[in-house]
Amino acid sequence: MSHTPSTRQQERIAYRRGRAVRSVLLAAASTAVVGTALTVGITGAPGWERVKESFFDPETAVEYLPAILEGLWLNVKLLVVCATLALALGLFIAVLRTLRGPVFFPVRAMATTYTYSFRGLPLIIVIYLFAFGIPGLRLQGTPDVLWLGAAAIIVTYGAYLAEVFRAGIESVHPSQIAAARSLGLSYRQAMRHVVLPQAVRRVAPPLLNDTVALQKDVGLISLAGPVDAIRAAQIGVAESADFTPYVVAGVLFVLLALPLVAVTDWVTLRAARRQNAGS
Repeated sequence: MSHTPSTRQQERIAYRRGRAVRSVLLAAASTAVVGTALTVGITGAPGWERVKESFFDPETAVEYLPAILEGLWLNVKLLVVCATLALALGLFIAVLRTLRGPVFFPVRAMATTYTYSFRGLPLIIVIYLFAFGIPGLRLQGTPDVLWLGAAAIIVTYGAYLAEVFRAGIESVHPSQIAAARSLGLSYRQAMRHVVLPQAVRRVAPPLLNDTVALQKDVGLISLAGPVDAIRAAQIGVAESADFTPYVVAGVLFVLLALPLVAVTDWVTLRAARRQNAGS
């Protein structure tokens, strides 16, 4: 037997539906007003035609799009490699910083020095040091500047991710480790099976946010010389005396980030709902 809502309940549902429709219409109207005002304000500026010609030239965009796309593929590959290794390095450093006992003090001190140093150094300087300083040592087997630049990105973001992982590990109550040890698990087993799964789940949103930031910063690899999307755009600007290739590269980076940003928002919302349901 199907349930028939009461008259009062039907009125309440209709009222909420009407409010939702009005909210959507109001949001659309306000967005249209703001968008129109911005469009009129920008296109009505005295120098708009010059800016349009220098930054938004369709012919220049079409001409240099293939080269920029080819360079973007290098950025995508670097993103996968750097993100994977930076996450692994960050987790390793975080575990080292959480080791207990005086015998591990040198290890904790070195891990702390690493995180403090590379969190404070600008990434550009680290790339210069790795890409141009290490080859200057003239050591045999020195990697290509592409991999040296990637290493600079990895060690820099590894320091940031280490602090995120450490916050997640320390958020797990010590009693859970004690309970795991009382059941016969070693410290390593307790960390692997009890602490780390909870820690990673709790800090998933900030980890994804740092990955989004990493997605942008892989474009700095162009400072070391490889022809990625940014370097290809720079070459296009030098050849055409037009800044449109930079805009094309920027749009491609935004499109590349959209899926990851959407996943980050979804994970953040899911974590918030889980926390509210638990509270």
